[in-house]
Order: sequence, then C-alpha cells, then structure tokens
Amino acid sequence: MPFDSKGTRVPTVRLLGLDFADLSLGGVLGWLSARPKDAAFGYVVTPNADHLVRLRRHAALQPLYDGAVLRLLDSRVVARVARACGLPAPEVVPGSDLTAHLVRDAIDPAEPVNILGMDSSAVAGLAQRWNLQRVAHHNPPMGFEHDPAAMEQAIRFIEENPARFTFLAVGSPRQCRVAHAVAARGKAKGTGLCIGASLLFLSGHERRAPRPVQQAGLEWAWRLAQDPRRLARRYLVDSPAVLRLLREEAQARRQPA
Repeated sequence: MPFDSKGTRVPTVRLLGLDFADLSLGGVLGWLSARPKDAAFGYVVTPNADHLVRLRRHAALQPLYDGAVLRLLDSRVVARVARACGLPAPEVVPGSDLTAHLVRDAIDPAEPVNILGMDSSAVAGLAQRWNLQRVAHHNPPMGFEHDPAAMEQAIRFIEENPARFTFLAVGSPRQCRVAHAVAARGKAKGTGLCIGASLLFLSGHERRAPRPVQQAGLEWAWRLAQDPRRLARRYLVDSPAVLRLLREEAQARRQPA
C-alpha cells in the first residue's frame, strides 16, 4: 500500500483485482511532487477498460500492476458501470490529464526529463511547446520487448539518465514491463509514468477529445473516430468485456461468505 511524504497511507479501492489509489487529480499531483527525486525508482500505472480486460485474460501481467507505487483508474465508463453494479469505485484520474498537469505545472523547464518512446519529431514538438530544455529521449524499435538486447537498452536508458520523472510512452503492456524491470533492478531513481499516447496530445501531433466529450465518458469514441483501423478491435470487441467482468464481480460480492 502506498504512503504519502508524511507516512500516511494513501486510501485505496479494490476493483477487478487491483488496489486503486482513491485520490483526486490534485491529490495525485501532490503525492508525485512530494516524492523525492532520489527515491528508489517507482512507477505509476493508469489502467483503462482495455488494460483490465487484458489483465483478466493474462494472469502473468498481474505482477506488473501490483508492482506499481500507484494504480490510477483511467476510465470514467468503468467507474460509472462499477457504481451502477453496486461496486465501490475509486476517483478517476485519466493518464492524459495527469501528464498534462505534470508538464504544465509540476516540471521545471530546466530539470531533466526522460521520454521512452515517441518519434523524435513529436519529442521536439513537445520540448518546444513547453520549453523543456533537458529532455533525454530513447525510442526503442518495434517489438523491442521480445529482443533481450533492445529491452536491456531501454532499461539502461532510464538507469543512466537520472530524472525526477520518466515518461514511458511505448504502449501497454510494454511500458509496464520496462518499468517493472527497472524497479526490480533497483539502480534507477525517480518516478516512471506509464502514460501511453498522452504526450502526443501535448506535442500537438494528436488532438485530444474536447472536454465535454471527456467528461461524458466518450473519449474512447472520439479516439475511435480519429483512427478506426487501429482502434476498432480495442474499443468495439475487447474493451466491452469489462462490463461482464464488473457484473460478475458484483454478483460474487453479493454471495454469502
């Protein structure tokens, strides 16, 4: 269970096999800002519906999520359905919101920042837009998680570039695999954030859904419309299975002990 800088336990809510931090976005930002930059490397995961379905199908992924210092629910749909089923749900903290606030408000332009993933043009656009002056960048090759040498290079990039924040933007579950391996070796410092495509919105390379669409829980539909070929299976076939998982969990909790 995570603790804040004063040693107080962070409240959690258990849902679909994970203990989610029950903190507001402001609370998470405060927790991350208070974490010492020389603390042993820990990482934050932001599971959404797709991640939760994949986790249920592939139990070997469980340690990657259990090993995180914070697990944040990144799905308003999952939270609403959980509550409708009578299940407790944690505060929703979308990874894209967290990333945006960190870049805009928490990171000093002169401090070192690591980015694993994204092409160089997107990183350059991000640095220029937000005046980030000390960005270390490594973009591993496609399929690097199956190549021990490429995986080692990704891990050593984080270990050899000390920074308060490292953004892992290589997609799920690859980014969790890297973060878990870095934490297990115990050589790196700071906090890793498994944030997928979130930095692309800040770089200007992709446009995020308007705020009303986000608040309505329809950001997935916006993204699907932007890239239907790549995302159709994720949003129309795989992710809806989370509804069944939530109903099954609600039913199991109602069963007498």
